[in-house]
Amino acid sequence: MEEDRLSLDLNPESALLVKTLLERHHHAVGQQVEDSPDSEMTTINWVASKDFTVDVGEKQIGEYIQTWELKPCWVYSLALLSSTEEEHRTFYHYRARFSTPTAQKPIQSTASVYFVVDMSKVEPQTLPVEVHFVVESNRLVHTPGRTRFRVKWLADVIENKTLLRREVDL
Repeated sequence: MEEDRLSLDLNPESALLVKTLLERHHHAVGQQVEDSPDSEMTTINWVASKDFTVDVGEKQIGEYIQTWELKPCWVYSLALLSSTEEEHRTFYHYRARFSTPTAQKPIQSTASVYFVVDMSKVEPQTLPVEVHFVVESNRLVHTPGRTRFRVKWLADVIENKTLLRREVDL
C-alpha cells in the first residue's frame, strides 16, 4: 500500500530512492557494506538535521556536485521536487538536470540525477542528514563519499535518449 502511494506521488527514481532507504533502515540498521577503495571519492560534511533547510540542502548538493570534477561543457540546474513524510523520516527530493549545450545545438537532451536528503525524526538532531542519489533510468542507489561519480553515466543517458529519438523519428 505504501509503495503504491509512493509510486503515485513521485517520479520512478525518487520512489526507488525512498523505497530503498526505507528498506535499509528497516532491515540493516547498524550494518555497513564496504566499498572498494578505488570507488571512494571525496564528499562534503553534510549539515546536522537541526540545521537543515530546503535551501541548505540545495546548496550542499551543489557543493557535492562540484566534487565530481565535471568538464566545463557540462551545465546543470538543481531544484527541489517535493518532500515526503514517513513515520520516522522526512525525505527531500531534488533533481539535478545536466546537459552539454553548444552554440550549434543550444537545446540538448538532458540527463537527470535524483537526490534524496533523508532526515530522521527519531535520531539525535545533531547527526548529519543522509544523502543518496540515483541517475535517471538507473536503479543503483549511490551514497556520496562511497561512490565515484562517472560522467559516463550522464553521457549514456543522453546517448540512449538520442538513439530512442532517432528510432521514433524513423
